[in-house]
Amino acid sequence: MGGSKSEEFLNPSPIGEDTFVRSKGGFAANVEAVRFEPLPAKDYSQLAAAEVFDSPKTPTIATLVDFANANHPPKSGQFSAADTLKNVVLALVSPEGKRELVVVGIPGDRDVDQKRAEAWFTPNDVEQATEEDFQKHKNLVKGYIGPTKDSSQFLGEKAASKIRYLLDPRVNVGSAWITGANQDEKHVFNLVYGRDFESDGIADIAEIRAGDPAPDGSGELELARGIEIGHVFQLGRKYAEALELKVLDENGKLVTVTMGSYGIGVTRLVAVIAEAFNDEKGLIWPDTVAPANVHIIAAGKDEAAFEAAEQLASQAQEMGLRVMLDDRPKLSPGVKFADAELLGMPWIIICGRGVQDGEVELWNRRSGERVPVKLESALAELVAKR
Repeated sequence: MGGSKSEEFLNPSPIGEDTFVRSKGGFAANVEAVRFEPLPAKDYSQLAAAEVFDSPKTPTIATLVDFANANHPPKSGQFSAADTLKNVVLALVSPEGKRELVVVGIPGDRDVDQKRAEAWFTPNDVEQATEEDFQKHKNLVKGYIGPTKDSSQFLGEKAASKIRYLLDPRVNVGSAWITGANQDEKHVFNLVYGRDFESDGIADIAEIRAGDPAPDGSGELELARGIEIGHVFQLGRKYAEALELKVLDENGKLVTVTMGSYGIGVTRLVAVIAEAFNDEKGLIWPDTVAPANVHIIAAGKDEAAFEAAEQLASQAQEMGLRVMLDDRPKLSPGVKFADAELLGMPWIIICGRGVQDGEVELWNRRSGERVPVKLESALAELVAKR
């Protein structure tokens, strides 16, 4: 919708349409809203010089890691995808239709999160670069793209490629990487950021994983799903200025209004309630939002049961209660009870054989407790227990 800020309100649910992150220390945000600070710089004065090696048939991170461990193993341990720098070529399409390529370097053990990329590069649309894009930039060697070529900066707005080059914040100054050499079937090892190559800035668009540190230092992040139930947009004066929307202030002067948009998903709230309040038999509505406070059932074939049910329904309505009456004449009590559990009103009154003795059953849908009560005091007891 626009504006400088927005706040989204989610209800945690395993079937939610949104993924969000949270920490035990209280941090919570949509994945696309999470922003990480660059890692601190490291001393690289003792690191070995960068070196280019032939790396045949290694266009993927997996094949590169296997090749590196087999042919150029580290002094200790083994290389992993996290030691490689993956350079992802994206196409940014502006609202006016202008297409621009950008290359983002991220650790090879992570992928780009499309939602995070769209949020970072807004208002541009974000696409993977196409074959046509690569045809227009033949100096990009697919599968072997890297920030340098022949020991010189290659990627970057002021470098040979003239393509903007951004880095994930995990790529910190002093960190060493295995990455493409911009030559077919060649990779460069021990390429150090800040010594051997530079960037045009940061692009925090990589996927977030469970266990990543929260940006505010409140602990490890965990991933969860949620249903969006509300959204607030701080529109500022963007639209007001375009519409010349002004009012008189306390001094009688015309001022441009500041706008906000507040939305609550009423139908979504119903879905949230259904997800949160149920059991294997059906819904269990909270009394405050239930379609009816009491579900009255006429059980059996005895006319007295039907008369008692109708009388209770009328009295309940006079008391201000919302009432659902099941007086279907040809259905068995079992079917009516199953329907009552499925519909999930908080209280159920069963008018059955006991009506002849002045008794009905009061059924608490949540606890499942069913107790006999006097017909004349059934509603009073229900109200007392609500």
